[in-house]
Amino acid sequence: MKISAVVVTYNNEKKIIPCLESLQGVVDEIVVVDCRSTDLTRKIASYFTPKVFVHPSLDYVVLKNFGQEKAAFNWILSIEPDERLSRALKLKLLRIKQRSAEADGYSIPRLSYYLGRWVRHSGWYPNRRVRLYRKGAGVWVREQHRVYLKFLGKVIKLKPPMEHLAFSSISEHVNYLNRVSERRAQELYARRKKSRFYHLCLLPIFRFFNTYFLKAGWLDGYAGLVISVLSGYSVFLKYAKLKEIWKKGERIELVSYIQ
Repeated sequence: MKISAVVVTYNNEKKIIPCLESLQGVVDEIVVVDCRSTDLTRKIASYFTPKVFVHPSLDYVVLKNFGQEKAAFNWILSIEPDERLSRALKLKLLRIKQRSAEADGYSIPRLSYYLGRWVRHSGWYPNRRVRLYRKGAGVWVREQHRVYLKFLGKVIKLKPPMEHLAFSSISEHVNYLNRVSERRAQELYARRKKSRFYHLCLLPIFRFFNTYFLKAGWLDGYAGLVISVLSGYSVFLKYAKLKEIWKKGERIELVSYIQ
């Protein structure tokens, strides 16, 4: 088994080095698809691989599928620039490479590091996804605001996690939620959905309760509290922005899917 790692980048100079370093000695090639970064992302990536492509699209689905097409090998490892292979995952992947494939894809949990600790609850873990798969068995698609790998075939669950170096600060987290809520509000407006009282006042409270108590966010300490509060806040932002769009009555175009 030979593996092509595919990474989509956009201004990731501060996070991409641990990602690419973790792939060394595990995958057989690295394919980087860059969405016209304005920082040093492409230059950094070029030290690790000659296969660095610049693509004009802002559509994440297009970029992921483009990277998959440029891969030379039949097995794809999908990884984000703020992720890295854990030591245990490296060893597991090397063992898988040494024998015949037992499935068409392998799902891998993701463990996020946020506010000084690994987050094992709060709805952030295990966040399992198919990450290693045969090229012909998966294609990236979008349904409304959800982007995912449409996969057909047998899947085996792996235990070692992908490590996710999440937001470096609360400000970065809030900025991300601001961008995502803008996109979600526009998508709701495009579907002619309205913002009601309970969307603004009740759903954010329910989201906090669900994250902090039902999903055991309290076990993640301060990080879990922040995640839970901001989870509720993101719901409020989405519907508040939706109401704002309706009040303006503007014709809008959906924002980019690049984070």
